[in-house]
Amino acid sequence: MNSILIALKGMAMGIAETIPGVSGGTIAFITGVYEKLLESIKAFTPSLIGTWKKEGFKAVWTKINGGFLVSLLGGMVIGIGIGLVAVEKLLESYPPVVWAFFFGLIIASIIYVGKQITKWSLGPIVALIIGIVVAFGITLLPIGQVNESLWFVFICGAIAVSALILPGISGSFILLLMGMYSYLLHDTLKEDLLTNHESGALITMIVFGLGMIIGLVTMARFLSWSLKEHKNVTLAILTGFMIGALNKLWPWQIPLKVMDVDDNILDFTKGMEYEKVITSSSSSPANYLENFGQPEFLIPAITFFVLGVVLVLGLDKFSFKKEK
Repeated sequence: MNSILIALKGMAMGIAETIPGVSGGTIAFITGVYEKLLESIKAFTPSLIGTWKKEGFKAVWTKINGGFLVSLLGGMVIGIGIGLVAVEKLLESYPPVVWAFFFGLIIASIIYVGKQITKWSLGPIVALIIGIVVAFGITLLPIGQVNESLWFVFICGAIAVSALILPGISGSFILLLMGMYSYLLHDTLKEDLLTNHESGALITMIVFGLGMIIGLVTMARFLSWSLKEHKNVTLAILTGFMIGALNKLWPWQIPLKVMDVDDNILDFTKGMEYEKVITSSSSSPANYLENFGQPEFLIPAITFFVLGVVLVLGLDKFSFKKEK
């Protein structure tokens, strides 16, 4: 039963990572697997070879908490598949409702993470401000151009996965900024590899995966050390990341640049048809209604915002009772 619960948490992380603006790290934090995940990743060192030679595979499995990792990562793989298909369809059909749900999740997560800071001194306050400015600035960055070189694919993997384990910063959004989101997750993974089984796509995804492994191990070791040695400052900057990211998650977004069916990036004009939103700006519900004429989304958006808040705070309360 515990393995199933961990897998479900992994699924939630995987779904979150396919949506630009939503962080799998935030989901890991609010579901209580964040520090355990960092410790497991940190265990992947060259010393594992010595452990395997002296004590065997069972000792290695215990050291890396293998059962936990397999359940969580297996769930993430399933979640990514669900996210690439189901959540994308929901975002196309009911965008304000989906974004409102995630907005509620992050609002509650800010409360959840922020209240774990035991003392608000100068250090945590400065860290909070830095986190807000950095995350907000990232949401305003222009989209980069596609670069299919394998060395750049490797760098994308390392940077995106580093963002994955930082609450408030979305790995998929970082890929979008680098111009590689559509190329890697849709063109290469979904179309070329899973649909057409092309060998070149497999090589690209292997290089991307290697970059992810290097970035994940490096960032996990740093964050694990930071949470132990400077917990309040680290939690403050992570809280700031989530606050700054709210700009990207505001439910009423007016597109600025969109992608058409031929993958051309165009400036949005009222009434035009498009395949995907690339960049957008926050607006009022009234302005959104003027552009899209969908008043029926207002009540469901508010409902799902409340649901997102209740879900996170409910998980927090349940965890607290369980600990007691």
